[in-house]
Amino acid sequence: MKSVLYVLLLGLVLNSCKNDSATEHEIAKINTQVKIERFDRLFAEVDAQSLPKLKADYPFMFSETFTDSFWLAKKADTLQMQLFNETKKAFADFKDTKVEIESLFNHLKYYFPEFSEPRVITVTNDVDYRNRVIVTDTIVVIALDSYLGSDHEFYGAIPKYLRADLKKEQIAVDLANAYAEKFTFQPKRKSLLDEMVYTGKLLYFKDKVIPFKTDAEKIGYSNAEMDWAIANESYIWRYFVEREMLYSTDAQLPGRFINPAPFTKFYLEEIDTDSPGRLGQYIGWQIVRAYMENNDVSFKDMLIKSSEDIFNNSKFKPRK
Repeated sequence: MKSVLYVLLLGLVLNSCKNDSATEHEIAKINTQVKIERFDRLFAEVDAQSLPKLKADYPFMFSETFTDSFWLAKKADTLQMQLFNETKKAFADFKDTKVEIESLFNHLKYYFPEFSEPRVITVTNDVDYRNRVIVTDTIVVIALDSYLGSDHEFYGAIPKYLRADLKKEQIAVDLANAYAEKFTFQPKRKSLLDEMVYTGKLLYFKDKVIPFKTDAEKIGYSNAEMDWAIANESYIWRYFVEREMLYSTDAQLPGRFINPAPFTKFYLEEIDTDSPGRLGQYIGWQIVRAYMENNDVSFKDMLIKSSEDIFNNSKFKPRK
């Protein structure tokens, strides 16, 4: 009996892998060609003569509130010049990042035929790491000075758990997250479960559009943090259930389990400092994955399902 069950399970796994491979083959045929517009370099080289043309080519990058003399002074500012130099060194070759962005756009076009590839423009933004990518229907802006490497001297005052993502490998992940927020519907979130499932949808979105990234990269964990989450999945779930937190509307819960933080606040000395942050997101991700595995529903349809529908039909069981 066990051998028969094993063969059946193996067949299901192989069939799933075959389907995934076929899908990726179809996506590769889309072959999006992205042109990276290096506005950061153009602005670094601008002078009084070339500024009018640059403003004409990129009017949305220049507020009419400021005069040409302001922009020329900004370009010549000592700190700005340091940003230019460091960005130039870190992104002398944009090839690998360009390939990842093209793959992301291929996947978006496959799952959302209405998607039109935007202009991709790189800038420096005074290390405003909280706004390091901006996505609209027609333009993507990437602030390269927020991706110079987690240990870069510019980031010394930024908390370690935040600067961990300030590296070029994160660009495609951040873009995928921005698109996930655009394409994912969620009514007003009230309970912890609502927050968990919503962020789980965003992470599952990344499963679909950046499959070339590891799970740790998708959620922004180190490998050790990812291993901790997997190893303690059953405990985390039991903690939520036993304390009846899933349907709680306590406003403090997102700060403890969903929002970026150095660790998850279980308020238990033995595990708090060992745990990664945002474990509510991680569990929400596993719930959405279970839902998609156990229901005949399309990726796009899942994005508009309620958290109750997804949870109640997920048949979610944590790893033991």
